[in-house]
Amino acid sequence: MTFAVRYHICPVNPQAHLFEVSLTIRQPAAAGQLLRLPAWIPGSYMIREFSRHIVEISASSGKKTVPLTKLDKHTWHAAPVKGTLTVRYTVYAFDLSVRGAYLDLERGFYNGTSVFLAVDGFENEACEVEIAPAADKALCNWKVATSLPALSIDKKTGFGRYHAANYDELIDHPVELGEFERVSFKACGVPHELIVSGRHKGDLKRLAADSKRICEWQIRFFGEPAPFERYVFMLFVGADIYGGLEHRASTALVANRDDLPRHIDDGISDGYLKLLGLISHEYFHSWNVKRMKPAVFTPYDLNREGHTSLLWAFEGITSYYDDIALVRSGLIDEKRYLELLAKTITGVMRGNGRTKQNLVDASFDAWTKYYRQDENSPNSIVSYYTKGALVALALDLHIRQETQGAKSLDTVMLALWQKWLADGKGLEEGEWETIAAEVSGLPLRDFFDKALRSTDDLPLAVLLASQNIEMQLVPAASPADNGSVVDSITAPSLRPTLGVKAAADALGVRLVSVLDGGAAQAAGLAGGDIIVAINGLKAVDLDKAISRYRIGDSIKLHAFRRDELKTYKVTLAATAADTCQLCLQANGAAWLKN
Repeated sequence: MTFAVRYHICPVNPQAHLFEVSLTIRQPAAAGQLLRLPAWIPGSYMIREFSRHIVEISASSGKKTVPLTKLDKHTWHAAPVKGTLTVRYTVYAFDLSVRGAYLDLERGFYNGTSVFLAVDGFENEACEVEIAPAADKALCNWKVATSLPALSIDKKTGFGRYHAANYDELIDHPVELGEFERVSFKACGVPHELIVSGRHKGDLKRLAADSKRICEWQIRFFGEPAPFERYVFMLFVGADIYGGLEHRASTALVANRDDLPRHIDDGISDGYLKLLGLISHEYFHSWNVKRMKPAVFTPYDLNREGHTSLLWAFEGITSYYDDIALVRSGLIDEKRYLELLAKTITGVMRGNGRTKQNLVDASFDAWTKYYRQDENSPNSIVSYYTKGALVALALDLHIRQETQGAKSLDTVMLALWQKWLADGKGLEEGEWETIAAEVSGLPLRDFFDKALRSTDDLPLAVLLASQNIEMQLVPAASPADNGSVVDSITAPSLRPTLGVKAAADALGVRLVSVLDGGAAQAAGLAGGDIIVAINGLKAVDLDKAISRYRIGDSIKLHAFRRDELKTYKVTLAATAADTCQLCLQANGAAWLKN
């Protein structure tokens, strides 16, 4: 097969973190060819300007140089062109996240949005990409992992030629390079690969077995066959990292190495549970956002923001089902799930932003607020992930209660999937709500107005009571109390608090955020201030120091704001009743089983 567009990519200089890419266009536009690199990557709603990492770029046709004119921050014009056009460029790759590209002597990784220029007018044409090995002999044992369909590759290493039906498909298959570990399994007959890179001592067979249970439950939930022929998990483990990004037949993940299961354990630690939840979340996106998606994303315009009010549905509902899948696949029990739920409720209730921003606005403003957070974000925004998950819970329990268990959110999700299978169209703004009402047979306008378009708190206590679960908001029992499941609801004693989010700093304690209505804000402290002394003693452990005082006590804080040392008199306030306690009663949480 002859391709109109061909790419060649090679880790040419890992020491300098450089990929070399060449792009060949057989019949470029006669008047001059436009080329552009995406400004953002689907699934991460922020303009990232990947073109800033292009170090050098040139073009030629035959033996003649073709001038390149840059038209804007990510667009080039090649002209005049006669015959085949070849564009060569190098890309700096040192972003350890799941969104960009990374290369050093131990590992390579890239998303297509970071390295592959789009060819104007050829976006819907099939293309070929050759992934070449590094010339450095020290990297002779490197292999390739990707869900891209192969054309002609080395079966042992994976280097060679791949293809994609169009540019959108090309950039939706990330690539992992290196001496990684690979574990394979089948879920509902579909081949899956678990690729793990980074130093670790984890039990990958256990991870694969547990991932298989998650995958099989989700495939069966939406109905076989799965919407892909094979699937690849790409997991990099390191220190103090966490995140994932979904793709049509793969996902890129980063997590703490200590979160991997240990060979000597058969239980599920909190860290491992967090990793399983991440895997479950990104896999569920295979249906909910990679196929079913907002109409504004069909197709994606990667040159500018794509605003939608529906991120609560595609991220929030996915955040609801990622934990549900862990229960229904048998990995955790109802109590462990409720512990996760209590933490989610607590996290939402501790943000004053929930009283100022509704979920429709949170979805629409993701580009400028959620993905560009600052020290005031807890006071001004609400997460469409976490509150979106609580709306999904509330909707699920509401439908079950009003239909006497005949229908649920499951019913709605399956109807949405069948709609996508039938027409392949994205959902218009407001269409999700219309379909939910039609499928459930319920008048849901009031529910959605309150849940999505107001800042009212959700009636979770009433809805959970219908499932024999008692819920109460109480003051935190300790700084480490982020919500819990208890045998009986008890309100802990009130504790003094500054009303801040803090982190360790070389000079003392850095205030990450100062919360609305708290003692610190009333005294004039601000996010970014570094507390160096409390009543004349060096500030080391803020919570421990504050616990020695009583509510209403006044303390003197010395803090640096930039390079200025300031003194503040703070009157300690009481902890708020913002911590969720759940009490599971007999025959409770029936909805978790089906």
